[in-house]
Amino acid sequence: MLSLWSVLGARATGARRERMRRSAQYRDGVFVNAEPTPMMRPGVSIFALLFRALFRRSPARRPSSPLPFVRTNLRTLPDLSPSLVWFGHSSYLLRYRGRTLLVDPVFSGYAAPVPFAVRAFAGTDAYGPAEMPARIDALLVTHDHYDHLDYGSIRALKDRVGRFVVPLGVGAHLEAWGIEAERIVELDWWESSRLFDDVEITATPARHFSGRGLRRCATLWCSFALRVGEFRVFVGGDSGYDPGLRQVGDRLGPFDLALLECGQYNEDWPYVHQFPEQTVLAAAHLRARALLPVHWGKFVLSLHDWREPIRRVSRSAADAGLELVTPRIGEVVGLGGGAWPRTPWWESVE
Repeated sequence: MLSLWSVLGARATGARRERMRRSAQYRDGVFVNAEPTPMMRPGVSIFALLFRALFRRSPARRPSSPLPFVRTNLRTLPDLSPSLVWFGHSSYLLRYRGRTLLVDPVFSGYAAPVPFAVRAFAGTDAYGPAEMPARIDALLVTHDHYDHLDYGSIRALKDRVGRFVVPLGVGAHLEAWGIEAERIVELDWWESSRLFDDVEITATPARHFSGRGLRRCATLWCSFALRVGEFRVFVGGDSGYDPGLRQVGDRLGPFDLALLECGQYNEDWPYVHQFPEQTVLAAAHLRARALLPVHWGKFVLSLHDWREPIRRVSRSAADAGLELVTPRIGEVVGLGGGAWPRTPWWESVE
């Protein structure tokens, strides 16, 4: 039986807690952003927030028909150059030279501590733990929010994963869920780990927050810069607009592909989720060759039309002359050359 206490995870103690306290991001018992980052827009009241949530939300926050998907055998993906498959929202898989990396897998059908809340769109359940490769060499988690760290998915996949790479403090959740400490790699911002001979990962800053229960910011949040052979991929996680990404681009770029959030923004929380136009600006800061927008197309976490993020980011990318990659769920994106998926498939969904 699903236990709410199990889903919430655990707090860091002992040596893990001491390491967290030594982080430059840790102050007065919590992690903080490099930039001042209020959770809400200054001056907004709880009554105004509730009013907008009840009366100003888009009637098209959810699609009325299932999203299209491509059925791909994830165990036979091309292997000579990196291949990426998106599963909706911020979950995706990267395959290269016999190595499989899985990012923020959320396959339970909801993004909340209880199954009846924040339900996934119809058609986004085409992939789950059973469809994943038999061996996942590394599973990456950007932060511990429910739409990125899913208890059910971790429990279903844990025996097939070689290493879990997470920000500081998140390892406490994993250990509580039965994962051995020696399989967990916890990173602070700017720390790197060579996962394999040809795969190196660096935890990079993000402008966000964390929290699974009532307490916020008890664990760190991050983005990741991946060097996969000769290719560089930026794994964005969640973030408000962060001009500090210029430093990431200068130090670790340019990137062949940047996966950056473009959805779940709102005028009432403008600092912790970026607007689509800012997504394109962030890709420019990273010196990215191409942008794959994520954090849309699966869950309702804001008030906008479900298609609004991808429409806005598409217009902004076209204006900036930035290559935009827009795969359907399950469609293979090859990083080694050839045409990127660019079909505006969302326009044919009711």
